[in-house]
Amino acid sequence: MDIVQIVTLGIVASILYIILKEINSSIAFFVILITGIIIFFSVIQQISSIFQLIQSLGTKANVEGMYMDTILKIIGIAYIAELGAGITKDAGLGSVAAKIELAGKIFILLLAVPIISAVIEAIIRFLPTT
Repeated sequence: MDIVQIVTLGIVASILYIILKEINSSIAFFVILITGIIIFFSVIQQISSIFQLIQSLGTKANVEGMYMDTILKIIGIAYIAELGAGITKDAGLGSVAAKIELAGKIFILLLAVPIISAVIEAIIRFLPTT
């Protein structure tokens, strides 16, 4: 699915949502939910090719595999949290969306700790000892 198809799907779903919202708001929400899922799964293939490219670049740059895996997990968490927060915002649950975003940020921070530690250790090794 290319971007034109995705945008068209989004526009059609938005129009359906506006029409159905007055008739049956729960069906209107499911239209948006299903649209989001369809778009997510259509983009998954592109995301996997990006992940493979990042993995191969990390291998060429001799970056330790653990760090590349962590970076890819962080990217995945960011996208999944954004998708979940967006869907809950569409449902009118802004406070739940905020909690999803907070949880995503905390998980990203937890995964980033080993990378931050490695960077700090590398900086300390370059500093002259007195």
